[in-house]
Amino acid sequence: MVKIMQIGRSIIGNNHPPFIIAEMSGNHNHSLDRALAIVEAAAQAGAHAIKLQTYTADTMTLDIAEGEFFISDRNSLWNGQSLYSLYKQAHTPWEWHAPIMKQAEELGLICFSTPFDETAVEFLETLDVPAYKIASFEIIDLPLIRRVAATGKPVIISTGMATIAEIDEAVRTARDAGCRDLILLKCTSTYPASPENSNILTIPHMRELFGCEVGLSDHTLGIGTAIAAVAHGATVIEKHFTLSRADGGVDSAFSMEPDEFRMLVDETKRAWQSLGRVQYEPGEDEKRSLVFRRSLYITQDMKNGDSLTRENLRSIRPGLGLPPKYYDMLLEKRVNRDVRKGTAVEWGMVG
Repeated sequence: MVKIMQIGRSIIGNNHPPFIIAEMSGNHNHSLDRALAIVEAAAQAGAHAIKLQTYTADTMTLDIAEGEFFISDRNSLWNGQSLYSLYKQAHTPWEWHAPIMKQAEELGLICFSTPFDETAVEFLETLDVPAYKIASFEIIDLPLIRRVAATGKPVIISTGMATIAEIDEAVRTARDAGCRDLILLKCTSTYPASPENSNILTIPHMRELFGCEVGLSDHTLGIGTAIAAVAHGATVIEKHFTLSRADGGVDSAFSMEPDEFRMLVDETKRAWQSLGRVQYEPGEDEKRSLVFRRSLYITQDMKNGDSLTRENLRSIRPGLGLPPKYYDMLLEKRVNRDVRKGTAVEWGMVG
């Protein structure tokens, strides 16, 4: 018996359309009004869920602006900032969570969050979130995973940078702590990620290896990688979402705008619908087209006793005559009655 996994009103699995999560992250640019507008836009774009991140700069790191606490990487979107200043800029104030979740509920969206420490879990439990997400960078934080799993709610874990051993340890920790509904997300922790380093073929392997639902946390630009993921069995797609990349924000460079997100929702659903089953015979809708196959027809008026030749017997459309495979067999056979041009060949007319 296949176990049914459900988050809120959404059922997750191969027999259902992909569960699409819009990740707000820090794209609210420290405006609650903008955060609420993002929720509304995500709902209009067809997202099934909106996801927040629950932390403060102090729960993430130390207020130090040098050494390993300072980002000095020209390839990083956040080059030149301290970790503390970055998280202070990007965090979603905890007092915003309730109004954001209320707005989501009114618009039919599921709303949940990524906690980054146990205090965030305690806070989110007071809001009765329907699920939890563990970020790639926290997959090695087993105490956090243990606390989240102990809630008994579905847990989604991103696997960016993780080895098989680290994923296995996280999965065992979650299950041992009470998690019964687990989703792993293939993820590449570069921002943005490229299709070339997405390695979507990992998805079916991960499903078989860990025996759970598997999806994609996608940092690539566009929708091609997400569609490929669905084609390889992904049942969850997570993408960062913003109102406009031009407005800036910590994650705006690799976030989707509303029109793009609508395309993501529509095209991943089409990709899922196209998977179907293994089938070789014509489907019900195809049977109407069988008439347009080629078949054997008389192409000149013939008299009783005339021989079939390459001049008066051809393989043409439509498909109401004998199949073309009998063409050579019929050559030089004599017709047993007068036959008009345009007559479909049948066995009863020769011999």
